[in-house]
Amino acid sequence: MITFLANPKRFLDFSSAVAPWICGLAFLLLAAGFYWALFDTPPDYQQGESVKIMFVHVPAAYMGIMIYGLMAGASLVGLVFRHPLADVAAKSAAPLGAAFTALALLTGSLWGRPMWGTYWQWGDARLVSELILLFIYLGYIALWNAIDDPVRAAKAAAILSLVGAADVPVIHFSVDWWNTLHQPASIIRPGGPTIDKSFLWPLFTMMLGYTVLFVWLWLVRMQTEIFERRARSLMMARGA
Repeated sequence: MITFLANPKRFLDFSSAVAPWICGLAFLLLAAGFYWALFDTPPDYQQGESVKIMFVHVPAAYMGIMIYGLMAGASLVGLVFRHPLADVAAKSAAPLGAAFTALALLTGSLWGRPMWGTYWQWGDARLVSELILLFIYLGYIALWNAIDDPVRAAKAAAILSLVGAADVPVIHFSVDWWNTLHQPASIIRPGGPTIDKSFLWPLFTMMLGYTVLFVWLWLVRMQTEIFERRARSLMMARGA
């Protein structure tokens, strides 16, 4: 499938056909997830109704890390194998990853105020490493925009994304390596999740909805990037 979609025309044909269906699925999943989370889950015995911020915050944090992994993987493929769409995929994913990471930081601060008594705590390793991830995303986007030559820009941005990938395991394991405000892992952990099923299933629905929403937006952004590159090539050819 990856080889088949390496051709930009085949990718455009395929993505144009599946994008509306993916958009519809994302809408259904998010609508069901929001309704389930807001109206059909009980208050937490300690956190009360504020626990429902989890259904926006946790999927956003998960997406920020997952998208960075995809971006770094695409960057590696672009550097090593010169895949025609690898740098397009990485470049198109970056703003989406930055948006999800920013949403995770915002909702985490709103959740932290009633739980911890503060919106921000510089001593919390997960908060700080998540903020560093946002800065890496923004640096990656800025680097693409700072270099006019697409080939040089792709190579420089790919190297930055691979170096920045070191922050991903720090985010994930920070609650195990250091004693911070964040609780230990309660979903992806040995022995399975520790969250009650009344919270776990709507949370999984929201995470799936976020993922499908990202796939749709990613395809649309990749289509736009391909069209922009074609337009740029035509303008350069006319100028020559």
